[in-house]
Amino acid sequence: MLDSIYIHHLQQNSWFSHLEEPFQQFVVEHGKKLVIEKNAAVFHAQDQFNGVYGVLEGSISLGYIDVNGNEAIAAIAEPIMWFGEISLIDQQPRSHDAIALKKSVVLQIPAEPLKDFLLKNPYYWYFFALLTSQKLRYVFLEQIAIQTQSISQRLAQRLLFILEGYGNRSSIQDLNIQISQDQLANMLTISRQTVNQELNAFEKQGIIQLGFKKIQVVDFKKLKLLSTKGTLMD
Repeated sequence: MLDSIYIHHLQQNSWFSHLEEPFQQFVVEHGKKLVIEKNAAVFHAQDQFNGVYGVLEGSISLGYIDVNGNEAIAAIAEPIMWFGEISLIDQQPRSHDAIALKKSVVLQIPAEPLKDFLLKNPYYWYFFALLTSQKLRYVFLEQIAIQTQSISQRLAQRLLFILEGYGNRSSIQDLNIQISQDQLANMLTISRQTVNQELNAFEKQGIIQLGFKKIQVVDFKKLKLLSTKGTLMD
């Protein structure tokens, strides 16, 4: 059984909080708490499906590292964000790597009991459809942003995505983002120098405060305005 503090964290998660009671109980009873050391893998691309995961503590990079060591980061999963459901749905090997950026605690919903549960309760597939479509929505928003928005607007939007946990958080309670400028540049496919320039401009406008591998949002309204309109003029 999960510690009560983790159950409380799960209740703050948008997806989990909307699960029906039997499904919530299944997750709590069958979920396995795993400690993942920094730079260790939860799973690698092409691994076989072994469960769905939720981040309870720490930070997990979702992306891909090629044979030359070049890294592409699609998203950084933090509490509470779920990942790994794609292979549950399409029954294909993992599409990406999931690597701990620091020592982390994840909740694994193991493959076999989960498949058995869904076989007996096919209605609950609906919730995995919601989880997947939620992520797909953010992918479309990012693709549209690449083609239509300025770098400043894209950066503001991505910071909002991270604060929202890519739709996983029922509310935003922490305005601190633990991320390096290199990671942000990777996610936005722009140079670190450009990210640094934009973040410094945000700081001068009173939107954020920069720290070591940390960004504190000090004016959420301004960040939201910049992400939607591309300007601070209301």
